[in-house]
Amino acid sequence: MDLHANAALSWSGRRELARRVVEEGWTLRAAAEAAGVSVRCARKWVGRYRGGDRQLRDRSSAPLRVANRTPAERVRVIVALRQLRMTGAEIAETLAMPHSTVSAVLTRNGIGRLGRIGLEPAQRYERSRPGELLHIDVKKLGRFQAAGKRAGFRLTQAGRPRRRDAHGHDRGTTGWEYVHVAVDDYSRLAYAEVLADERATTAIGFLRRALTFYARHGIHVERILTDNGSAYISTMHAIACRQLGIRHLRTQPRRPQTNGKAERFIRTLLNGWAYGAIYRSSTERTAALDGWLWHYNHRRQHAALGHRPPVSRTNLPGSYS
Repeated sequence: MDLHANAALSWSGRRELARRVVEEGWTLRAAAEAAGVSVRCARKWVGRYRGGDRQLRDRSSAPLRVANRTPAERVRVIVALRQLRMTGAEIAETLAMPHSTVSAVLTRNGIGRLGRIGLEPAQRYERSRPGELLHIDVKKLGRFQAAGKRAGFRLTQAGRPRRRDAHGHDRGTTGWEYVHVAVDDYSRLAYAEVLADERATTAIGFLRRALTFYARHGIHVERILTDNGSAYISTMHAIACRQLGIRHLRTQPRRPQTNGKAERFIRTLLNGWAYGAIYRSSTERTAALDGWLWHYNHRRQHAALGHRPPVSRTNLPGSYS
């Protein structure tokens, strides 16, 4: 039985006090002194005891009637607007209501946090063995040469670093670099590289190196899943997959949820590596990637894997210990 935090008597103490008065003939004052409570408190429990033992439980302190309670029809409107993924402030402005009232209604109805309200339910799946499906994606990051200076910032000519390419052309060193990532669906073992572009030849080279990485961990890749980027729909990429004996699957257009494991890994990658430390240049950031990946694969506890690292699900000897 739940008791009030400041209750002077337990349920059995209340029953004993009332029994002494009703059945043994004690006076209220004597029974109250024996129980260590006031006469008023004793009178209350004796009166409830006459109505049955269940009346000795604590009653709710909430009032039976609230004069300014939000009407049920208005509550239904608030909930309906929340299903449209409107914030509490937007609902309050639309209905000309105090924000605090709207927040209280949303909390009472269990929708205080927006979360996935109004969205279709997430369809989660997991392959049955390592290598059965490999998720591949690309994330574009701004290249920078000094802290606080990244792609998109206007620099003076003197502050714009230059380099000479293999053809002898003078080119700037700022711009974009592309993080190619691969995540095994079953084990969540991840591989990533920072490359100069996302062309088909670059994507094919990354795929070959990723397959070598997974082979070192005892994983034979059977299928890959990508989006519909130009590199992945090219004939060159299709020929490479055929030569490697890999089946290539692509997501439905404008449905990044299908490749959700790669998308979620990129989010973790950005928080833990790209934006998780202060780097003096993008070159220094790139150099830190291998160390972060090792930590992710061998030390970081993954909630979906029972709080074990991805390497625990690979085919390496001793990885299941």
